Amino acid sequence: MLVTDDSALRHSAVWACLRLRADLISTMPLDVYRRVNGYQVEVPKPPVLINPGGDNCDLQEWLYATQFDLDRAGNAFGLITERNGRGLPSRIELLPLQSVTVVYRDNKLSYRVGNETFDPADIWHEKQYPVAGLPYGLSPIQYAALAIGEYLSIQDYATDWFDGNAIPAGTLKNTEKTVDPEKAAEAKARFRATVNSGDVFVHGKDWEYTPIQAVESQSQWLEAKRYGLNEIARFFGCPSDLIDAAVGGSNMTYASITQRNLQFLIMNLDPAIKRREKKLSTLTPSPQYVKLNTDALLRMDPKTSAEVLAIEINSRYRTPDEARELKNLPPLTDSDMKQFDRLFGVPKQGTPETKAGNND
Repeated sequence: MLVTDDSALRHSAVWACLRLRADLISTMPLDVYRRVNGYQVEVPKPPVLINPGGDNCDLQEWLYATQFDLDRAGNAFGLITERNGRGLPSRIELLPLQSVTVVYRDNKLSYRVGNETFDPADIWHEKQYPVAGLPYGLSPIQYAALAIGEYLSIQDYATDWFDGNAIPAGTLKNTEKTVDPEKAAEAKARFRATVNSGDVFVHGKDWEYTPIQAVESQSQWLEAKRYGLNEIARFFGCPSDLIDAAVGGSNMTYASITQRNLQFLIMNLDPAIKRREKKLSTLTPSPQYVKLNTDALLRMDPKTSAEVLAIEINSRYRTPDEARELKNLPPLTDSDMKQFDRLFGVPKQGTPETKAGNND
């Protein structure tokens, strides 16, 4: 079966992996920074990192589309249609993968979009899975074509089976005598005309109808479909348990959701995020750089979150007001502080807390 970037999306595991990775990366907050006297200072984002594709394509949509293409084809392309006063791109119109051809001839790189040829300076090209000597990234779908094609073939066969196109729906047997082809065709036509209209087929003791059904325990294609999901998950860098495709007996137990997400971030997403940050940083004037906030992926359960904030406050890493802001709460007022004192008592002089805050 021919597998293309489009037909591969019929595979549920392919769709799930691409959707999960693109969803997560595209919804991570994006910030721009520069270093001042050794400190990281946040600066305003340029318009291209707010609505990179114009008013009708904001950053989240743009990141999702490009990440989807990067994960399935190893490349994402866009046409730079506007530049700012510094000569940096200020608008990038994304291009369908099928419309772009990368041309590398005589050590010169160019891009063909339809019948028009563009210089590299006019094309936004992000790569994933690069290899030495190639000006483009490798496509996971091309290398996973055998596994995807096998799954899709099994899927089509199963559909034909239950539609009755792959095998006979049943057998009509004359138990009394041998029937010649002409009589067999006549009996078949009479039987089909009757049952297709929902009527009752009337016959003597000579005819016997036996329906053919697929026995699940004997249908090896069901097992092939199940194990094919895990193979695809490996191709697309997405743990099978995160797309509900884990094989029985292979599940791992994690102490918390945060721990599971941390492993997914480190082992699967972080390299792709770093590459994207480096490429997106070229849209900002030097020495500014772009960072995707991965904390959005590591959201903790309420109990763990409270414990972490308490540790950060007690270790003077974060102030109470900063912790409250993370919970969408206003800073503590004098009235709040007095109420805490009434409930828990005024901290005594000489305690570790008061000593740490005393500069005298």
